[in-house]
Amino acid sequence: MRLSDDDYAIIDDRLAGHDAFLRSRYPGERSGRQPVHTVYVPADRITGFRDWGAQAIAALDEHPPVPFPAALEERVRAKLTAEPIEDLRVDFEDGYGVRDDEQEDAAVKQAAAVLLDGVRPPFVGIRIKSLEAPTRHRALRTLDLWLSLYPEPFVVTLPKVSGPEQVEAMAELCEKLETVHGLPTGSLRFEIQIELPSAVLGADGTATVARLITAAAGRCTGLHYGTYDYSAAAGVAAAHQAMDHPVADYAKAVIQAAAAGTGVRLSDGSTNILPIGTDVAVHEAWALHHRLVRRSLERGFYQGWDLHPAQLPTRFAATYAFFADGMDAAVLRLRRYLDRQSGGILDEPATARALAGYLLRGLDCGALSTGAVGFSRSELVTLASTY
Repeated sequence: MRLSDDDYAIIDDRLAGHDAFLRSRYPGERSGRQPVHTVYVPADRITGFRDWGAQAIAALDEHPPVPFPAALEERVRAKLTAEPIEDLRVDFEDGYGVRDDEQEDAAVKQAAAVLLDGVRPPFVGIRIKSLEAPTRHRALRTLDLWLSLYPEPFVVTLPKVSGPEQVEAMAELCEKLETVHGLPTGSLRFEIQIELPSAVLGADGTATVARLITAAAGRCTGLHYGTYDYSAAAGVAAAHQAMDHPVADYAKAVIQAAAAGTGVRLSDGSTNILPIGTDVAVHEAWALHHRLVRRSLERGFYQGWDLHPAQLPTRFAATYAFFADGMDAAVLRLRRYLDRQSGGILDEPATARALAGYLLRGLDCGALSTGAVGFSRSELVTLASTY
């Protein structure tokens, strides 16, 4: 050995700043449950969100789908009964429209009262208007008023972000609101909606989305892809705007690379082909939605948007099948990894973490049970964070 302790210390000192940067910027996957979807309900129609499960079941009964395994149907119906919405977003933006201040203030008060009165989904939040000049003051007013009315944890969705300056302003606003409302420092967090090409690729050629995460100063919890606004801004004809268009795939690949290892979660967008009308129309819409949900899951987007109660059956059917189909192989590979057996696949520690994370997601959404998996949730949490 020719290197001295001083040589080691020199390298440590030289890389100390980069080590600190990695710990701050790339802390790894965030612990805890991620919802499989977000349901957007316009603020003036929020009173009906508790009926979504019953409406979803009614759609199944009225338009019986092609038979699928009884166990899967039983799980889906149970989910629609017990927890049809995992993540609810009270929408004050596109779904709500432009109203005068008196009307929107009243909608804020009503929505907060509705959520606080009775059972609500495990995750809730609001989508304010954008920080673009025409809607900026209204966005701030809505968020300020909401904080005075709603004491429970929630997340803010920031739409139509076009550059890091808006995210920096949002982070500063959160800090100010924490002070004036007496909230713990860092408690206000927000999601960024990627609805404009400039939020993916900047005028200077850089990947803007990576700069957005940095600009949030640790307050960004998620990146949500906006299918139709983004596609329209990219010049895609309305008839061809879709979650699986090449324009969407490119944007989401850049988003995925920018968010990897940061703890910022990803959500795919929605399809606006709704399962309503005749049996044929409903079944075609269900087939499309099921395929798109499965496609997103296979590409590492574990969350998406749902816009109508009748989309819930295929959201959960596709999600549950995705986890059920891969459970046995994931369990086998994880056990072989722990036993140091290759079994024809030589897994790396990172893959072991991914296998444990996959099973955790299946447990969290109700697709899998601990009895079937053979690992407890605490064991999987340890595996996902250790190996």
